[in-house]
Amino acid sequence: MAGTAQHGSGTTVDERHRLPVKTLVSASIGNAVEWFDWTVYATFVVYFAGQFFPSENEALALIGATSTYALAFFFRPLGGILLGRFADLRGRKAGMLLTILLMAGGSMVIAILPTYEQVGWLAPVLLLLARIAQGMSLGGEVSNASAYLGEIAPPAHRGRYSSFFYISTGSALLLASLLGVLLTRVLDEQQLQDYGWRIAFFIGGLLGLIGMWLRRSLVETEQFEESAEKARATKHPLLQTIKHHPKAVIQLCSFTLLSTLSYYTFFSALTPFAISFRDADDNDVFLALSIGTALFVALCYPFGALSDRFGRKPQMLVWSGGYAVLIVPLSFLVQDNLFSLIVVFCVGLGLYALLASIAPAIMSELFPTELRATGIGAWYNLTVALFGGTAPLVITALSEAGHPLWFFWYVAIAAAFAFAVILTLTETKGTELK
Repeated sequence: MAGTAQHGSGTTVDERHRLPVKTLVSASIGNAVEWFDWTVYATFVVYFAGQFFPSENEALALIGATSTYALAFFFRPLGGILLGRFADLRGRKAGMLLTILLMAGGSMVIAILPTYEQVGWLAPVLLLLARIAQGMSLGGEVSNASAYLGEIAPPAHRGRYSSFFYISTGSALLLASLLGVLLTRVLDEQQLQDYGWRIAFFIGGLLGLIGMWLRRSLVETEQFEESAEKARATKHPLLQTIKHHPKAVIQLCSFTLLSTLSYYTFFSALTPFAISFRDADDNDVFLALSIGTALFVALCYPFGALSDRFGRKPQMLVWSGGYAVLIVPLSFLVQDNLFSLIVVFCVGLGLYALLASIAPAIMSELFPTELRATGIGAWYNLTVALFGGTAPLVITALSEAGHPLWFFWYVAIAAAFAFAVILTLTETKGTELK
């Protein structure tokens, strides 16, 4: 059973009050690599767009590069289904090694890709293929690492183990941002266009190789090994999640809807909103975002521990209820004032940490072992693609129509819906996984 299974540190449940930090870091590092690379792409796209598309039209080159970014996003569900099923059949460790290999490989390929000037339209085709591999990788990473963290954790400490997943995400976002600051200060614009952006992708690939090295020492979860035959005997696993676990599917999609909008509101939407519509100083905005991100990372572990003591459901209700009530008022606090910007980002990301810290635990507790990675991979990533992938379009469309504040009402409505669905969740703290 999961309560007595051994994990990478070789300890048993009686000793697990001491966290197996190396195991948790190894399991979570893939998520850090994934988000580091996606953030690097978004940060440096203005510099390399003209390298992969005709540079005489800068606007079209940027559209081509950003479209490649968006298109890869919609391969997440496919990656979640295929790589999640792979992990249900071959093991969590094998699945996590494959996802980080795809991401590291994609980063290294982009770092050395020939330019449009050298090979013509083959350049954007190769870029798209590398991004598709990374999109599929990201879809599989969430499900496989979430399942692994959930299965190695003793029931009484699953929230703590789960928190490492988004500690890695926040740390990667900070690292990518700091790298952007460093490279833009050390290199001039021409150097950034010529080769500077390649350094960032090479670092991402190198981090991925380090992650692969760390993950090779992971031990397969005992829960998977006990359920492997059952997983292999399961036909049409995606259909099985709908047929036998419809409530879990609806619950997962509902809180993932708000989770992805929470992420895009504070890590994406607020920055251009503050600068373009509230005339905020861009340095103040980035400083406030960095402070908010650091707080997010710092809160994840305490919130994970809090859920182990008081439960997942109360924490999720505070998160969703807080967004429903506060997101619109917070939007009015976005002003050309550093203090108010810090308040906005710290409150918003502090609330988001309530959910992010325990998301892998919650998702793992929704599905049985033989369907866990497939169920999470499919429905989590489909929801993220539909609502996260379209978030920038919704923001842009509402802003162009002269109603940028409507996006925050959109998030508030999603929060109220998520709150109502979360009320139907059964409390799972301290329970054995199925």
